[in-house]
Amino acid sequence: MPSGRTRSVMGNALMNFTINGQSVEVEADIRSSLLDLLRNSLGFTGTKKGCDQGACGACTVLVDGERINSCLALAVQYQGRSITTVEGLGSDGALHPLQQAFVEHDGFQCGYCTPGQLCSAVGMAREIERNIPSVVTADLSAGSVAIDETELRERMSGNLCRCGAYNGIVEAISETLGKMQEGARA
Repeated sequence: MPSGRTRSVMGNALMNFTINGQSVEVEADIRSSLLDLLRNSLGFTGTKKGCDQGACGACTVLVDGERINSCLALAVQYQGRSITTVEGLGSDGALHPLQQAFVEHDGFQCGYCTPGQLCSAVGMAREIERNIPSVVTADLSAGSVAIDETELRERMSGNLCRCGAYNGIVEAISETLGKMQEGARA
């Protein structure tokens, strides 16, 4: 290697992440998308490559609890951050409540979009907990976001299901968010 050059200048860098609660160190090309790093280098194949343009949401993951399209993100941008994939949503061998609701409400057909739908729904639930409005939030002065079907569909509009399982997806998310809001009030 010529003097004065680092490995990152040559195209690779050593990157550190916390993925699904586990510390991970990997050497990868600095041009790799977060999606490609997760799938091809680290084996987290639940995250899907759909359009590779940020239009379908199949690649949605959570970074520090916020949803992003991993196909549009360079992995190197997220060094030191906490990344959650669909594989990390459940705990102690149990499904996350949203995963269970998707099963109960037939929120999937082929299942290809499901990991992105689930990560997006978890991120959306956190947005609602923090009272972050959307473009269709009816009452910005209410101090809390009321979830109705219009609000839910707007917030999930970045995730496409080519099979048309939207009714089951909406039912699953509505039920789970309702239970979460009831639990927060109790």
